[in-house]
Amino acid sequence: MSTENKILDFLKTYKKRTIPLSDLELQVKGTTDYEELAAAIQGLMEDNILDPVKSRGTNGKSLPLFNSYRINKAYLRETLNAEIQGFSIRLNPPICLDTYFSLDEREWNKDLPYIKKINAMIERKGLPSDYASAQERSFELTGDEKWIDEKEGKRLLERIRLWDKLKIITNPEPLMLAINPWRFDKSRHIHLAVENKATFYALLSYLKETDFTTLIYGSGWGITSNIDRLPTQIGLEGDSHRVYYFGDIDPEGISIWHLLKVKYDVELALPFYKELLKKDYSLGKETQQGNPEAIICFKALFPEGEKKVLEEMFLNQGYLPQEGLGKEELKDIWGRGPWIFP
Repeated sequence: MSTENKILDFLKTYKKRTIPLSDLELQVKGTTDYEELAAAIQGLMEDNILDPVKSRGTNGKSLPLFNSYRINKAYLRETLNAEIQGFSIRLNPPICLDTYFSLDEREWNKDLPYIKKINAMIERKGLPSDYASAQERSFELTGDEKWIDEKEGKRLLERIRLWDKLKIITNPEPLMLAINPWRFDKSRHIHLAVENKATFYALLSYLKETDFTTLIYGSGWGITSNIDRLPTQIGLEGDSHRVYYFGDIDPEGISIWHLLKVKYDVELALPFYKELLKKDYSLGKETQQGNPEAIICFKALFPEGEKKVLEEMFLNQGYLPQEGLGKEELKDIWGRGPWIFP
């Protein structure tokens, strides 16, 4: 980075209207000689970014510099405002950048990568027509299911006036589940949550033959916003509970499980996944964003042989839907386990 650009970046964050020469010297101390500093300051004066405060005098050197300079903040904003204006023209019309004309440049630079991701999603799919949980919409927009709730995503979406257009559920639906009445007199419970409706119905008729208290239909990302209600919803608040999760082996399914694990310590239903990995995977998830941390945590739960299968599949952008297991296979796996009570 040139000396002039270093000073320019510093000036953009400098709060006062005038700056002493000593502060400018400190920014390039040890990396720039005096002549380079003088040339940089002269360049900034020619660009009308710095004006000398002549009443404060000069430093008396053969190549004199003034002891103090006035910062023209309006000129500092010109480049930034031009950049924001350029993006306003290029981005999809629902995205409004007007707020950034009055915000600090650091806010713009921090938000811009996410704005680009959001714009790319709208270009691919348009604005959503169906409602989704904050976690699902967050993953769809940025590949990070925690972005809206935990990483200031809502603030950004409000800034660009998209929050009300993205159909994000703020009051989650009740948890959808079936119960095994033979387990309600116990104090320790295990529950199986599955991502998709077809798998839920395939397992439903076998619930009473298992040691599980409930079978839960996760409804994709829906479960991430209501699984915490499970003990209350079934009236067993004082008991101990462990939830197992079985979903698709693809970036989205793995991210759903990972969020459940981080927030609610939900376990992976490994016996189902191990059998599913014996199937041939399909291709077609090229556009689905993945959460690298989730995939690392997921792979860590499998032995080396199965890890290699997963790595090859992910490398080829393949996936395994949980429907790859037939009804009898699901019944057999559920009955065999092993499953551990809390």
